[in-house]
Amino acid sequence: MDAVRVALLREVLSGTEWLGATRRFAGVLRGSVVSHGGGLLLVGTPGYEPWHLAAHLVDEAAWSGTPELEPTLVRHAARPSDPAHLAVGLGRLEAARRGETLLVVAPEASGGPLLERVHDARRAGATVLALGCGGRDLTALAHESLAVTDGAELDLDTVQHLVSAAAGENAVPAPRGRGRLRDRLSRLADSLTAPPPARW
Repeated sequence: MDAVRVALLREVLSGTEWLGATRRFAGVLRGSVVSHGGGLLLVGTPGYEPWHLAAHLVDEAAWSGTPELEPTLVRHAARPSDPAHLAVGLGRLEAARRGETLLVVAPEASGGPLLERVHDARRAGATVLALGCGGRDLTALAHESLAVTDGAELDLDTVQHLVSAAAGENAVPAPRGRGRLRDRLSRLADSLTAPPPARW
């Protein structure tokens, strides 16, 4: 979803709780990775890998000048023969430490092995964020969560677009004045004409 579609979506959602909720969650995400500086770990469930969110966060990190937003995608079925950015397995969660941020994207209730690793990461000092419908246990482990339940007005993919876009935007102080507006328009034009990201 490009910047124009995100803007149109926000216009449609104006007056709903989703805009505030996704911006608040994105602000916590951005604040955690920027202030702690330990890196962002992104993990899904055995049946759902958030590679699309990973790609968008890479873009937002580059466009906003906030490299801390670039995640390490942690995969349940990673193999050493995978490309480097897809070869990080669950063992990385066991190595999580204070200052790191762990974002868990779960469209369904999370199973015991993932919850155990998330619990260990939190106990080691990592900040845990949860996005989706990961169940009460995951929500209880998370420092901040944004629920996206079945039957909600927006699906999880759409919410991920809103969160990633807001995380990148909020990294840049809101410009003021006519000269700043030109800068914003120039950045928007650059982002719309930039080549597509590398395939995940």
